[in-house]
Amino acid sequence: MDPHRAPPVLDMTPDGEFRDPVPPPGKPLDRLLARVGGVAVLVAVASFGILVAGLAVLFAAIALPVVIVAGAIGAGSIWWRLRRLRRRSGPGGSGGPGTVQFVVIRR
Repeated sequence: MDPHRAPPVLDMTPDGEFRDPVPPPGKPLDRLLARVGGVAVLVAVASFGILVAGLAVLFAAIALPVVIVAGAIGAGSIWWRLRRLRRRSGPGGSGGPGTVQFVVIRR
């Protein structure tokens, strides 16, 4: 703050009201432009929200097929491994026909 400049003085009553009269309202054009500017800001904020929601929907639409394909590949891989394990542990396996044996390796 500038040291040569005096701070503003608020002249108030003990009730909390200002002693100076309320300044007169601005010109009609100023009030109209203030309202139009407020509406424009509101429209800009709303359209930004719609844009973000649209981008979220677009991202979900792009990601959904990727998730489905990755899930199908993972399920197919697990199915194939279980199929191979069932063949290996068939009648001659130690677990009996149709059983799957899991091996846990601890280090």
